[in-house]
Amino acid sequence: MPNRFYSIECPRKKEHLPGVLSKEEILQMIQATKNLKHRCMISLLYSTGLRRGELLTMKVTDIDSHRMLVKVKQGKGGKDRYTLLRKQVLHELRAYYLQYHPKEYLFEGPGGRPYSGSSVMKIVHRAARKAGIRQRVTPHMLRHSFATHLLEAGTDLCYIQVLLGYNSSKTTERYTHVARNAFNTIKNLLD
Repeated sequence: MPNRFYSIECPRKKEHLPGVLSKEEILQMIQATKNLKHRCMISLLYSTGLRRGELLTMKVTDIDSHRMLVKVKQGKGGKDRYTLLRKQVLHELRAYYLQYHPKEYLFEGPGGRPYSGSSVMKIVHRAARKAGIRQRVTPHMLRHSFATHLLEAGTDLCYIQVLLGYNSSKTTERYTHVARNAFNTIKNLLD
């Protein structure tokens, strides 16, 4: 029997551009956060490009201060990877460690268990509100901002792909649509 549905078109999947904050907005969020633990969380989310779940399952031993790397174990897709560790974030993490003395997980909630995802979401929302950012900010926006700012600084897409843990270069290429420097090189027709 012939298929009667060949003429019906499949709906197209909508593609949304990633939400990105400016460097200034992220710095304002970090500076507006007075709680050391929360400030370290926001700083790590942005400066490493971690997903919220990767931040929550990170252990103290995943910070490699000698090589200035953060090991991400069993990220999305069950893959391990390394990402960058900034000196300023390392100084804050050391101060945090001396104050809170985490045992297993880097950021522990009550009873030594990892923080909940909703708590991290609230921390980011509160920091954005204190910084005067009107749009809704999520932890994943910090990851998108990390990738976009690296691209704007001239980092090769292949390195960004490795740092974010993406399999496909197509996923990484979407940041070219929001990088400002890509638009700055195009000459305006009215000039």
